[in-house]
Amino acid sequence: MKLTLPTILTLFRIVLIPVLVVTFYLPYRWSNFVAAMIFTICAVTDWADGWIARRYRLTSAFGAFLDPVADKLAVTVALFVVVQSHPTIWLALMSAIIVGREITISALREWMAEVGERRKVRVAAIGKIKTIVQMVAIVCLVYRDDILGLPVFSIGEWLLGVAAALTLWSGLGYLRAAWPAFQADAGEHRNDPDDRRGDRENS
Repeated sequence: MKLTLPTILTLFRIVLIPVLVVTFYLPYRWSNFVAAMIFTICAVTDWADGWIARRYRLTSAFGAFLDPVADKLAVTVALFVVVQSHPTIWLALMSAIIVGREITISALREWMAEVGERRKVRVAAIGKIKTIVQMVAIVCLVYRDDILGLPVFSIGEWLLGVAAALTLWSGLGYLRAAWPAFQADAGEHRNDPDDRRGDRENS
């Protein structure tokens, strides 16, 4: 398997995740700044590898699989360390919404691919806006300290709330797009005599 530049950037992003965790917990004044920069690099390379892959036609099956995995790992791990260091109901709830949605939509896309309807759950514009807000929120939460009197952590908390709301909105959009496939699949099972026989045997 030949590694393309986008795939190398994605692998680099995965390597940065444990570095982010270790840096976040280092007992130095600069650790929060470096951790925030590491997550920023993760966010930038997430955009860059996709752009490069599309611009120079360097797409691959492995890269298409790995890119969303790296993105979700970075976001999930960053939220975990933030909640662990600031265990509030607000942060825990917003983080649970974001992570739960990612798991749900990943499962939905996998199922839609199995039934040949993957194109119906492509990333929408609201999903891209959600990603931007989410990334900025996490950078603020990881950095933590005020800047020129601005309450960076509080800004991050509110932005995370906005990201969670956009997460629910976009998630409902994906489910709405997939609903006809759910109904069609349910109808096929109802009309399948083997399924009906199995239902009678299990009743």
